[in-house]
Amino acid sequence: MRDVTVEPPPLLKRLFEKISGSIDPAVSEVLGRALEGKEVSKKDAVELFKAGGAELAALMLVADEMRRRTVGQAVTFVVNRNINFTNVCFARCRFCAFSTEEKSSEAYLLTVDQVAARAEQAWKTGATEVCIQGGLHPGIEEDYYENICRAIKGRAPLIHIHAFSPMEVFYGAWKAGLTVKEYLKVLKEAGLDSMPGTAAEILDDEVRDALCPAKIGVRDWVEVVKEAHRQGIPTTSTIMYGHIEQPQHWADHLELIRTIQKETKGFTEFIPLSFVYPNTPLYRIDGARPGATGAEDLKMHAVSRLMLNGWIRNIQASWVKLGPRLAQICLLAGANDLGGTLMEENISRAAGVSSGQKMDLGEMVRIIRGIGRTPAQRNTTYKILKVHE
Repeated sequence: MRDVTVEPPPLLKRLFEKISGSIDPAVSEVLGRALEGKEVSKKDAVELFKAGGAELAALMLVADEMRRRTVGQAVTFVVNRNINFTNVCFARCRFCAFSTEEKSSEAYLLTVDQVAARAEQAWKTGATEVCIQGGLHPGIEEDYYENICRAIKGRAPLIHIHAFSPMEVFYGAWKAGLTVKEYLKVLKEAGLDSMPGTAAEILDDEVRDALCPAKIGVRDWVEVVKEAHRQGIPTTSTIMYGHIEQPQHWADHLELIRTIQKETKGFTEFIPLSFVYPNTPLYRIDGARPGATGAEDLKMHAVSRLMLNGWIRNIQASWVKLGPRLAQICLLAGANDLGGTLMEENISRAAGVSSGQKMDLGEMVRIIRGIGRTPAQRNTTYKILKVHE
């Protein structure tokens, strides 16, 4: 996308001019260019991540304006069910409190029929999507992921299957003795509709070596995502922040996501995932910081909106990670989506999140209306299904 100069609304222009006189000139210059539709560079992003006080207020104001220009006044959400099919995982990532060993008394693995039954139940209660992820279980059959897709489509043909992170796809391909390209074709033919762009964490190999040394590196993550996009399988994109990384890593990560999107146009949204720390080895043993601050959460959503402007339309505020109240405020800092109702969620809960496993549809609508926006139910690929006037 080329830079396009856009004149900001008169009121916003006056407010920004009033604030900009009292903030760091470097931040003011970057925000001014962003308001004109200019591309925000990695260097610009690092400056914005330093924002505080009036600078943070200005950053939120500009990000909210770019959100308004891009998607309007609707705040979207999807009615879905989250299904974590196993907590057994050989990777044992340092930021994860959900996984366990196969021999543990707490270990579980859902059968294909159990996963399909939960998906069917979700469809019957109004869900349009099932989000399916789990640990990297060493004992699963080579066709387990494929059979999950086939079984779900057999019982609920119209439900959207949003499943399997790039790490899971890489692992599934290895188990099946196929290339990633071949394996994605198998999954798509079996009914896979889209993929979560999780397992990204921070797309920097040095950081990943400390967080999740058993997971694929940046190069493989990028290649799985690009191949999915080439095959017409859209994905989300994510970042997990607030642990051992630095703002430069945030900027580098956003730049890489933008670069991929310029090539493939396959990302449907970007989801900042604030590190949930209380029960994780990364915090309790390794000494990582205790998650992001509220200001960092706001800056992450705002800078994501500005840096991805023109390439990724939708920025999600994860109520599971942030809690409903902070997620609501992130809707004033560039975000335009609240994610899913979920029905169940185990991974963040195990890490120590306190915001619950599901959100009632009425509560979702109330949160959105509370900031004067229009609630709109969407499907996985952002087609509006119902507007709650």
